Amino acid sequence: MPRGFFITFEGLDGSGKTTQLRRLATSLAAEGHSVVTLRQPGGTVLGDRIRTILLDSKTEAAIGPISPLAELALMFADRAQSIAEVILPALEAGSIVLCDRYTDSSEAYQGAGRELGSERVRALHAAVCNNLQPDLTILLLPDLASSLYRARRRNLRQAEQSGTDENRFEREGEAFYQRIHNAYETIAAREPHRVVPIRDDASIDHIEARIQSIVAQRLATREP
Repeated sequence: MPRGFFITFEGLDGSGKTTQLRRLATSLAAEGHSVVTLRQPGGTVLGDRIRTILLDSKTEAAIGPISPLAELALMFADRAQSIAEVILPALEAGSIVLCDRYTDSSEAYQGAGRELGSERVRALHAAVCNNLQPDLTILLLPDLASSLYRARRRNLRQAEQSGTDENRFEREGEAFYQRIHNAYETIAAREPHRVVPIRDDASIDHIEARIQSIVAQRLATREP
């Protein structure tokens, strides 16, 4: 059976990546493709527990500050489990895997945002993930201020509705997020074949159409 196709969605929180991933999954499934979706951190029982630790703004009040290296290690523990439990089996079964965040997020958030350095993150990826790379990465980079506003508003609404508070990262300042934004631009320039950046603030429908066109072209030209 031909290997599946691995697509990741990257960008700042509030960039619209989760919405676009869901829309693409619906479109691909309607075309008859087998589609598997997941998010990082999360997507497995272990990953969901790690997600609670890493994203809940109440975590540090309960257990104390999480060191940047511990944060990075937890991200990769989640990633290793999702690769073993979800991603590789789905690819081996010929499915299209759509993943909301992957190692590019660690390079941007921990490598740049926490200032741990890209080389440390990429070395961990090679060691822990056996250097498994996406076939295609959709990078959404709309206006930084707009992204943060949407992310914070969404997380507050979610906290009010469900009691789940995933606002730990959104409490960081503008300099933190500017470093992340710059890191994403660096990744896109370094790997132009894999990473396709979409930088404008167009409508959801317009961006969806662009993504579907990009994915259709890649699927049509991929090696068997």
